[in-house]
Amino acid sequence: MHSYSVRKSVSFLFIGLIAAVLTTGILSHPDPALAKEKAVSPDTIQFLSKLSNALAEVADVVKPSVVNISTTSTVTMQESPYGDLFNDPFFRRFFGDQQDHQKRKYKSSALGSGVIVSENGYILTNNHVVKGAEEIKVVLADKREFKGKIVGTDPRTDLAVVKINAKDLPAARLGDSSKLRIGDVVLAVGTPFGLNQSITMGIVSAVGRSNVGIADLEDFIQTDAAINPGNSGGALVNTNGEVVGINTAIFSTSGGYMGVGFAIPTDMAKTVMESIIKHGKVIRGWLGVSIQNVTPELAKSLNLKEAKGALVAEVVSDSPADKAGIKRGDVIVALNGKAVEDSTALRNMVSAAAPGTIIKIDLIREGKSQSLSVTLAEFKEQKQIKKAEYNNVLKGITVQELTASVRNQLGLQANATGVVITEIAEDSPAQGILQAGDVIMELNRREIRNISDYDKAASKIGENDSALLLVSREGGTIYITIKP
Repeated sequence: MHSYSVRKSVSFLFIGLIAAVLTTGILSHPDPALAKEKAVSPDTIQFLSKLSNALAEVADVVKPSVVNISTTSTVTMQESPYGDLFNDPFFRRFFGDQQDHQKRKYKSSALGSGVIVSENGYILTNNHVVKGAEEIKVVLADKREFKGKIVGTDPRTDLAVVKINAKDLPAARLGDSSKLRIGDVVLAVGTPFGLNQSITMGIVSAVGRSNVGIADLEDFIQTDAAINPGNSGGALVNTNGEVVGINTAIFSTSGGYMGVGFAIPTDMAKTVMESIIKHGKVIRGWLGVSIQNVTPELAKSLNLKEAKGALVAEVVSDSPADKAGIKRGDVIVALNGKAVEDSTALRNMVSAAAPGTIIKIDLIREGKSQSLSVTLAEFKEQKQIKKAEYNNVLKGITVQELTASVRNQLGLQANATGVVITEIAEDSPAQGILQAGDVIMELNRREIRNISDYDKAASKIGENDSALLLVSREGGTIYITIKP
């Protein structure tokens, strides 16, 4: 019985193999149609050849205008008994220097990209590419090397202009970024990981991206064209061979490409660049209001039809807004006839206008529409760091303005307000109570939105007075009392 079962199984297996062989055609006569060699159709070859030639032509136009930028700077760090952890720039920024540790200096190098914007040597790049650089080397597409000099920088948009001593350079054509559509094909050109003249292709994923936490003024083009470390400052190019954006940053959990990259639109970059070249700095318009987004809850409370516009939270005394009659609680819905979607849009519109410009503002006040004319003044950069100068319980505390980059490092929301503690002196009454990285949101029940608010509240505390602070720490909020 057992032997028969084995023979039967073998027979069935053999019959199955014969059937499989015949089915696959190994022992059967070959089918002439199958045996015929497959080939790509002429129409397909023609289409792909045209596409390939078109992309290569665009690349040939823009490649000579994109340069490699390498920088060298001297970094001072302290040797710590805890190893390299506290030498990380993030920890050094928020935990300060330990004076009992030996300091050491070393040379730090970085790589980035840039775009030639004039035949006589002006190059547009990112501020973070050249920030703190002591030496700048620019390598052209033809391998020529030049020493670069910073003409001016703009941290608010993360842009900078570098100059090299050269003539007859292949300047890029700057296109109109406002005409970009979602789905448009774009090329990213730069120096990822030090690989010169690298080009990737993708589409425009979105336009007008803001609240990303990269810069104070954001109106990014989002793309899925591969952007990696070293691409910063390079070109985002449309199918006309025109630069429509300056590649700036990526969204990544690994440090590499994940399909989400951001570029500063050329419409914003051109305004910044022209001001830097002409004045050595960016001159911007200033309205003089503190604004916030209109949430659905606020829209309902203010009897608005939709949650759009910029809500005026405060009007600076004697500012252009104050002189024009803008009041707290007004909702600005349009500027010069262009709709204001949110607070970021209004901030970008005002910043793009020159001081002295007369603008028309449409707003809603107590449910009624009004129009006002405002003459913009010049924006003055406010002091972002306040060192401890008080003879009270806040002695020895150094605080900094909450910029977009600081919010991003601390994991805060884009609309978070307050000042962040960067250093606490050893003899400060707050030593051991407060810590670097704490964000002061209130001081003695007064809201703290910026350095000015903090200075006003701190200066009113007497030498023997206590202070009550509302602090944001590690994602939560706590009240803390400091006694003299």
